[in-house]
Amino acid sequence: MSDTAIGSAVAAPEITGVALPRKYKQKKQKRAKFYILFKERRKMILRSDRKMILSGATVMAAAAAKIIGAAASLWVARTAWKAMPEPAVRAKLRKLFRDGEIVLKRKGHKGKELRKYPVLQRVSIYSDCFQAVFSLPDGLDPAVIYKRDWLFQQVFGEHLELTGTAKTFTLTVYAVGSNPFDYDPESVSKAVEGLRLPIYVGRSRTGEEVYDMVDHPHLLIAGETGSGKSVALRSILTTLIRSTDNLQLYCADMKRSEFHVFRDVADQVVVEVPQLHTLLLKLRKELRRRGDLLDKAGLANVVDLPEAERPPFIVLAIDEVALLKKEKDLMEVIEEISAIGRALGVFLILSMQRPDADVLDGKLKNNLTVRMAFRHADEINSRITIGSGEAAEIKQSQKGRMVFKLDGWRYVQGPHLDLPRAKALLEPYKRPTAPPEPPETPEGNEEIEWGLIE
Repeated sequence: MSDTAIGSAVAAPEITGVALPRKYKQKKQKRAKFYILFKERRKMILRSDRKMILSGATVMAAAAAKIIGAAASLWVARTAWKAMPEPAVRAKLRKLFRDGEIVLKRKGHKGKELRKYPVLQRVSIYSDCFQAVFSLPDGLDPAVIYKRDWLFQQVFGEHLELTGTAKTFTLTVYAVGSNPFDYDPESVSKAVEGLRLPIYVGRSRTGEEVYDMVDHPHLLIAGETGSGKSVALRSILTTLIRSTDNLQLYCADMKRSEFHVFRDVADQVVVEVPQLHTLLLKLRKELRRRGDLLDKAGLANVVDLPEAERPPFIVLAIDEVALLKKEKDLMEVIEEISAIGRALGVFLILSMQRPDADVLDGKLKNNLTVRMAFRHADEINSRITIGSGEAAEIKQSQKGRMVFKLDGWRYVQGPHLDLPRAKALLEPYKRPTAPPEPPETPEGNEEIEWGLIE
């Protein structure tokens, strides 16, 4: 009911000139009082409704602001998380697996193709590198990882190492490469301590690189002129001489330029093909003798023989073996040593400037289990040496830098050992040379006959 209607209803009984009874006046007062209370109550309700509407809008606005702020915070946190090193590495590796087709494909229900990618186990961030460990799904050939090593370099750069087994692989990416350093006899002796036939390779980002040739027989060293191949060969042989007492070292210097420093130190140094032929026949005879010795003892390796009966280790180092590719007889003996030499304690170190597929045929190449690839001219030559193209990416200024292949490949910096320093280190190991006997002088009128003795 409106205010006007209420006022009319209250004022209607008033008649001009007529006195109203007292009871009616009381009723009139009650109605007027009710009207006043009604108006006040309605104002209060309107005020409270306005307050409720305003407070509700304020609450909703505050809630909306909180929701927007939380969403913005989550977006910023997610963006920051994605920019952090660990998630970034994970994202790069997952993309690498997809782009490189490193995946196990199988047929599922109704012929649908199922794809299973490697699983990232752990990503660790360090001050100078990061390390990612991933495992392959069962049924995926691990060789696909090494076949795609170029893809890892494209994504993460050249300063990386990729190692692993048939199931689990570790990728280590460094901020910078290894720096050149000089050959230090004390640190080398400490690094190779306890090894039977130690090969000192150099330094990688993880520290000193050494291995035992008894466990990993036969070594191939390849690299262009000036890449550091000759220096590495010099340091390897120097370490062997200084660290192994039970050793017979034979050197074949086909270029007559590398092994003169080992004269009177090695058991024999040859420079001509006929001399090498005689040496190889001698070694083949020794192989037969050691084989008979093992057959008699019923053992499989000379290291299992009693120490008193154990023959010395034999190392044959041939520089520029590619010059012998036309010498079929010699290459047959070299191949025979590579096949059976490990059990008999006879080991090969072969070096060449340019890898030759005719020399490194399948059988010989497979028996050379360890390889050092210095700078190569192109990817084709690099693949002949190590099965991949990393050696072609080594710069000309990076002397002594190599791709070291043993249980995976990694970049290693070889030590620098110049000739004067090598001669000084080898001086205590030189064998005394007997002075030549003077020619006999005829006595009295004794005549000397020249010519052939029949």
